[in-house]
Amino acid sequence: MAGHISPKRVYYTIFGSLMVLTAITVAVAFINLGSLNFPIALGIAITKATLVILFFMHLKYSSRLTKLICGSAFFFLLVLFGLTLSDYLSRGWSTAPGGFTTGPGTRVTIGPPQEAPAAEAPAPEH
Repeated sequence: MAGHISPKRVYYTIFGSLMVLTAITVAVAFINLGSLNFPIALGIAITKATLVILFFMHLKYSSRLTKLICGSAFFFLLVLFGLTLSDYLSRGWSTAPGGFTTGPGTRVTIGPPQEAPAAEAPAPEH
């Protein structure tokens, strides 16, 4: 049995879509969206990966068994990400704006270095 043959137009369209999504990824990287930067970048990356898997890897036209195996792999990937994220979030670490990480119970002060208070010198005796 021969595999599914898609017209070249489909491949060119998917390739164009991937290039547009890549340009959007680069553009979004230069825009400060606050806490939405990561979810938007991840959403674009998942969209691009889905297009590659469905069309360039021919999953869209594969058998149900192949689709089941791919779906199972994705499910276990999500389980591994969930376990890793639950471990990471339960540690109680904090990240300072300067870019370093501290363990629990460590106090971080951000700002200009503070001078230690000078000890009073004893008065000279005459």
